[in-house]
Amino acid sequence: MNVDQLKSYREEIRQHLTNELLPFWENRAVDKANGGFVTHFDNAGNDSGEDEKSLIAQTRTVYTFSSAHRAGYGEGRYAEIARHGVDFLINKMWDNEYGGFYWLMDRKGDVKIDEKIVYGHSFAIYSLAEYTLATGDPRGLEYAEKVFDLLQKHGADTYYGGYFEMFHRNWDLKGPGAAGGDRKTLDAHMHLMEAFTTLYEASGKQVHRRKLVEIIRLLINKIMHPQYRTGIPQFWEDWTVAPQIKFDIIWGWDRFTEDGLKSAAEDNTSYGHNVEFAWLLMHALDIAGIPYDEYHDQLKASYDHAVEYGIDWEFGGVYVEGSHAGEVYDREKEFWQQAEVIIGMLDAYRVYGDDKYLKAYDATHRFVFDKMIHHSVGEWLPLLTRQGEPIWKHMSHSWKVNYHSVRSMVQGIVRLNKLIGTN
Repeated sequence: MNVDQLKSYREEIRQHLTNELLPFWENRAVDKANGGFVTHFDNAGNDSGEDEKSLIAQTRTVYTFSSAHRAGYGEGRYAEIARHGVDFLINKMWDNEYGGFYWLMDRKGDVKIDEKIVYGHSFAIYSLAEYTLATGDPRGLEYAEKVFDLLQKHGADTYYGGYFEMFHRNWDLKGPGAAGGDRKTLDAHMHLMEAFTTLYEASGKQVHRRKLVEIIRLLINKIMHPQYRTGIPQFWEDWTVAPQIKFDIIWGWDRFTEDGLKSAAEDNTSYGHNVEFAWLLMHALDIAGIPYDEYHDQLKASYDHAVEYGIDWEFGGVYVEGSHAGEVYDREKEFWQQAEVIIGMLDAYRVYGDDKYLKAYDATHRFVFDKMIHHSVGEWLPLLTRQGEPIWKHMSHSWKVNYHSVRSMVQGIVRLNKLIGTN
């Protein structure tokens, strides 16, 4: 381990985080007229004008400023920005009749889509619990627990396990197919693990720990491939593998065919999700007080599959996805996979000490800083070719906000500090 090299990574991250990335959001996001956050910006960092405020973008921005404040950035300013976002969530996006948060509002705070989507509620729990941990404001934990309780009442599948994900406003389950009522996903359940981790950290309640451990076991025993231990994207309610389709309520900007199916719809896995799952699992185990050794085989498989098949050793960065057995399907480079691999490979190197993880980190770090960051503006480009040429050029929309990029930099510094031996 070259300590000077680690210090060089840390300084490069610190400069970007404090001089480019956090200022980008601090100077643009706060909507002083209507409350909440503006989250749509073009390549130059200008407001691109979409008249929407999504649950996913509002909660993620609350998380970003809460976590940055908790990590010691912003000299108190970020706590106030997070509080501004929480006010909008509670006063505008909360459904006082049926409980839960609406999926989509216009900028003024009028409801555009009133459905209750579990993916969005996972981020409500995550961000609101983080907000209370960061600021001490009890409202965050209060509403995080309310959402948790609603999910146990309306979302939990007490027969097959896990959670249904797509509901009407009154929490009636939506229909099959593109409506999503008959599907369960890796994405939502992984983010529920993430959410329950921070909820338990904030509350200390055993019921939250029990549900965290339950979802960890479900992810490993039902959602990971039985042979390769890689993540399977979509399932039927009984946890048999379902072809990956695009839902009416779309999250992410994955590339689908015209009929709404993924290519290789029953044999694809995301390198970014696999690494994100592994480091989130490590963090969950830390908070729950469970040794990594209990999940050693899963953790190693998640990291090693990405190193062997997902890292582009020629051009740098991590590919989008491929087969469970290893064939790469999509060699483009999307922002969020890079962000998660930066965190995950530092964790893998910290715990297992194998240089291959540090080499994978270096390949991803250099691609991000040399190709993906739009340094003159401050944020990351969303999608590049394998070689690093921009395909999409916007700085932000509802699905590409600040959660992955800022968290990657904040948590990257935390892990580099551990490796260097400083706080």
